[in-house]
Amino acid sequence: MKKFIATLLVAAFAFAGIARADEYPDISIGDLKKAIAEKKVTIIDVNGSDSYKAGHVPGAVDFDAVKDKLATSLPKDKDALVVAYCGGPSCNAYTAAASAAKQLGYKNVKHMSAGISGWKSAGEKTEAAKESKGETKKG
Repeated sequence: MKKFIATLLVAAFAFAGIARADEYPDISIGDLKKAIAEKKVTIIDVNGSDSYKAGHVPGAVDFDAVKDKLATSLPKDKDALVVAYCGGPSCNAYTAAASAAKQLGYKNVKHMSAGISGWKSAGEKTEAAKESKGETKKG
């Protein structure tokens, strides 16, 4: 019986992870770089203001700084690409920003599962900040 319950719990957690992945599809570092180059993405860093200031994906907004007024940092077009990321593949903090964007009506919300650790590991440059870029309105 204990094995059955344990198996059931593992299955439930696995299903929850799959459902979340379907809700916020992953975007690769390469595809994100392309969207950045084409200026077709709004990126949300969910690692906290200290981490954001130390280094973030270029152009990203600091979720901690803008979460109460996120709509002003997102484009007017609700079909625009919005990408949230956090620390890395085992981090789920991105869901706070992704869910907030979805609640605001955005339909193309994705997740960079590699996170900032994967971005750096891939040799990509980060942007340091003295102040949050969160107040910049996009689109």
